[in-house]
Amino acid sequence: MSTLTFDFSTLVRPMKPMQAVNNGPAGSKVRGVKGNFDAYQAARIPYARNHDASFFSGYGGEHTVDVHRIFKNFDADENDPKSYTFGPTDAYVQNTIEAGTKVFYRLGASIEHGFKQGTYPPADFAKWARICEHIILHYNEGWANGFHFGIEYWEIWNEPDCRNRDGANPCWQGTDEEFKELFRITFAHLKERFPNLKIGGPAICSLWSGRADALVPVYDADEIAPDFFSYHWYGARVEDYIETLKEGRRIADHHFGKQCETILNEYNYIRGWSGDNWTYSLASEKGLKGASLNAALMAVSQTSGLLDMLMYYDARPCGMNGMFSYEYETLKTYYTIYAFSDLYELGTQIASTSENGIWTVGATDGKGNGAVLVTHYNDDDKTAPQDVKLTFEGFGYKVKATYYLIDENHDLTPMREEIFTAETFSSFLKLPLFTTYLIKFEKMDV
Repeated sequence: MSTLTFDFSTLVRPMKPMQAVNNGPAGSKVRGVKGNFDAYQAARIPYARNHDASFFSGYGGEHTVDVHRIFKNFDADENDPKSYTFGPTDAYVQNTIEAGTKVFYRLGASIEHGFKQGTYPPADFAKWARICEHIILHYNEGWANGFHFGIEYWEIWNEPDCRNRDGANPCWQGTDEEFKELFRITFAHLKERFPNLKIGGPAICSLWSGRADALVPVYDADEIAPDFFSYHWYGARVEDYIETLKEGRRIADHHFGKQCETILNEYNYIRGWSGDNWTYSLASEKGLKGASLNAALMAVSQTSGLLDMLMYYDARPCGMNGMFSYEYETLKTYYTIYAFSDLYELGTQIASTSENGIWTVGATDGKGNGAVLVTHYNDDDKTAPQDVKLTFEGFGYKVKATYYLIDENHDLTPMREEIFTAETFSSFLKLPLFTTYLIKFEKMDV
């Protein structure tokens, strides 16, 4: 039996946005499809990165988000509003914000596995930086009949180190040195123009490729001190994920300084990228296994103290969306995102323990209310169920505990309630593999 402890009297750190995602709510007004706006809004997703938005026609398709799709003719005057096509991105960004979600804007291009257009190095790096400046002006300062959205995070590029099996790079067609120069020029210009915004990147594909350090400009407090370092992880083992968090923090500290935020803004379950492993991975992402991994990763991202934000890939209608089906029905991962939002809104992480593939995180509002998230995850599908003893400390007042279950037959369904009055009390659960519980504690009047 695993014994796990949650101490509501020991406050660890503020809860951080580990339930962020890539992309916003979807639907088709043309086809009369309601979409998932209401469910998306109900999940209280804190941030949505808009990478790969151009792949979905419901967001505006090939006219959306990417710099070369907004500024279609690079020879045009970057100071002229007529040089920009903002309309589709306006609608997409506004719809996301109306759902209560802040936009995390990726400046650059969507991944290009086939024909290459937006992933070539710009002909003039300084001009590209000025184009990005005007995109920010449009969304934050009203330029070109724009908005005052106050978008805080602006990311320079995506996965300059990515490699396909044939060696081709679908995200950057230049050299490492060219990319570093683009990053340096763009960051310096944007930071000078918008000192209060958070500007960073570069969304490294893999910290274990041997190329991450080579692609990150050397830290220089007078020139290159990005506000955040972003990177990605796809895998199947929580233990590997934790090692990646450590490596991400090391790289950020070494190149950008300890004040630099670390943001892991693409992740999902991947056992392998081709053949049967790829087929298995896609099926797992849309099922209970993907949901349990998601719960585990959100938990360890918060409890490790090594990450400032975590962003699931992808809420866009696609094969890697474990939150919503193509018909916009909620899938299992949606409920883990929803559950973490309950903890996030409480405000402060408490001390908790994890062991034997049982991953946990807990939070309190400091007023007697709290919640914990518990999931049983292991990549070995034959892992046996576990009997688990949960010990809760730091109460000393009357509290009602409500147990919400996510498994094959339940979607964050309330299963039972218990009343406790002692300062320390215990509860027992049988946790089959991939089962997740959200347990919410409500202070009661005596």
